[in-house]
Amino acid sequence: MTYRLGVDVGGTFTDILLIDEDTGATYRAKTSSTPEDQSVGVLRGIDQACTAAGIERTAVGDVFHGTTVATNAILEGKGARVGLVTTHGFRQVLQIARSFVPGGLAGWIIWPKPEPLAALEDTVEVRGRIGSDGAVVAELDEDDVRAQLRALAGRGIEALSISLINSYANPAHEQRVGEIAAEELPGLAVSLSSSVLPELREYERTITTVANAAVQPQVKRYVANLEGQLRDSGVTGSLSILRSDGGLVSAAVASDNPVNLLLSGPAGGVTGAAWVAAQTGHRDFLTFDMGGTSTDVALVEDLTPRIGRETTVGDLKVRATSVDVRTVGAGGGSIAHVPPLTQALRVGPQSAGAAPGPAAYAAGGTEPTVTDANVVLGHLPSALAGGEVTLDPDAARAAVKSIADATGLDSVEAAAAGIIDIVNENMFGALRLVSVQQGFDPRDFALVAFGGAGPLHANALGRLTGSWPVIIPPSPGVLCAYGDATTSLRDEAVRTLVRRFSELTDDGLRAILDDLAASARGTLTAEGVPEDDLVVTYSADLRYHGQGFEIPVTLDIDAFDGQGGGLAALGKAFDTDHDRLFSFVLDAEHELVTLRATADAPRPEVGAVELEQGGPDPAAARLQTHQIWSDGGLVDADVYDRSLLRAGNVVVGPAVITEMDSTTLVLRDHAATVHPSGSLLIRPVDQQSQEG
Repeated sequence: MTYRLGVDVGGTFTDILLIDEDTGATYRAKTSSTPEDQSVGVLRGIDQACTAAGIERTAVGDVFHGTTVATNAILEGKGARVGLVTTHGFRQVLQIARSFVPGGLAGWIIWPKPEPLAALEDTVEVRGRIGSDGAVVAELDEDDVRAQLRALAGRGIEALSISLINSYANPAHEQRVGEIAAEELPGLAVSLSSSVLPELREYERTITTVANAAVQPQVKRYVANLEGQLRDSGVTGSLSILRSDGGLVSAAVASDNPVNLLLSGPAGGVTGAAWVAAQTGHRDFLTFDMGGTSTDVALVEDLTPRIGRETTVGDLKVRATSVDVRTVGAGGGSIAHVPPLTQALRVGPQSAGAAPGPAAYAAGGTEPTVTDANVVLGHLPSALAGGEVTLDPDAARAAVKSIADATGLDSVEAAAAGIIDIVNENMFGALRLVSVQQGFDPRDFALVAFGGAGPLHANALGRLTGSWPVIIPPSPGVLCAYGDATTSLRDEAVRTLVRRFSELTDDGLRAILDDLAASARGTLTAEGVPEDDLVVTYSADLRYHGQGFEIPVTLDIDAFDGQGGGLAALGKAFDTDHDRLFSFVLDAEHELVTLRATADAPRPEVGAVELEQGGPDPAAARLQTHQIWSDGGLVDADVYDRSLLRAGNVVVGPAVITEMDSTTLVLRDHAATVHPSGSLLIRPVDQQSQEG
């Protein structure tokens, strides 16, 4: 037997999914995350999954990992001290930045501007200049370079970033500075902007390169440590890391380009959701990933996640390709509070995290959280994560009572229901950002809900968005790990052109695309992937001539075969997207800014699971009946063991469906049908005839 291992490290839990590639059978583990050293939680989870499968670690093949190491380094301000080398006259590039005012009216008054990732005192200028056309305007002064690097040597920098003007057009000067840095600052990690982001716009290229340098030492240490521990423990397969765009790269490539890992964790969930949705026959859907600390949402069209060209983590926005995921501070550990000034109940973004956690965990937490509210309402069983966390209902009630007292509500249950309503509205707002704000009607999409807390709130979110069916995947609490284990290796090549369409020809553009495709394939063939197995897709960042921003547009390579009217078709596709986003098009010439070629290896051949058929009656899976709070009062709800449900079973709400890693709540007047693939499809009862 051959096994693949998916690993997803979150803020609260570390999820492990072991997959038998021959049968598709899965073995899962969920253990508390260990922020001080994430590899401790990872190895503990691997042992649990191997025990469940009845195998030794030596039977595990390749390991696929979604990690938050880079994300946490930025959020917690624990990145390396970075030195920055710029072209003479550009030393303040990070301080000038881009104009940005957060919040509503006058929000800037109380907004402390974040400090740049590379301090001004750690920034030096070197003489030499490249023009926008790639020509050398002034030769690089190597003596000056050495003098400036020696000045940096005594300042305690831990990583070096090099970002020279127009290096996207000609990287020669940057490459030479990098060679000199290897001599003057031996052993220091160096990031070149022409390698990290060979694109137009000086500030975006510089901040992205500096961010890469800031997280590189931590990521490199973590990856090397995990690789070593896996090898020492008997795991013989290779380690691959999930990129922010949902593709995999080798551990070595990930260590060199960690800025591409900033949304590694959320991307795994979107990839896993696409895998699950395809088995249920739904190709257009919203994803809803609610964990212990935050909720991530995204939109997927035709099983293809929408890809953005920017990645935002906290106050940092970098130019890196990523799944277009929006995050809100709403999770099972989000803390409910009543500010004294407004006396209005709020939930999050503060979180109890893994330690001390919600009050119900009985681990020292006393503040009321979303999890505590769900315990009070009867939505959760007595234990979570397969028994690893035992819940204390009395502690949950005591915590939520503080909200009832502060708001004057007449019962603890009413306060708990208020907490749930508010957190649902917060998450509904995030779903609108990826749908309505982008020109999509959420009623045209299904809703795939996962994460440890997602299935508890999914039915309510379906009701708010009108997105049916709500799909609850098998093992929803570890779906991100499933996505990590069932995606493919990926790499991309980029070139900035900045040419109006009148300055381009179909044949000339096709030649550039072929060069980019060869470059993207090269990394993957070096990893041992046969070239014939690779699939290359193309995109272009376009704008109207004179515009200050671009829109990424998928490019059909077949349109550039001499008969497809390539540029004309590309311009028409841009007009369509522009009209969808802004409701107008301009009678102006199109301009191409950046081209991309993305190479993907084949997705793994993992066997599909098919449940045994059963009738509509789920009586064999019914465990008990207990009371839950719903619509202002207590009602009887049946509790089901999901592992005992069979294909075709229909669970009519109100009902609670329990499993090792998550709990699903089915509301009154709704029903969940068990799909043969194992997913639960929740719809209003009056729509069940559409189940098909």
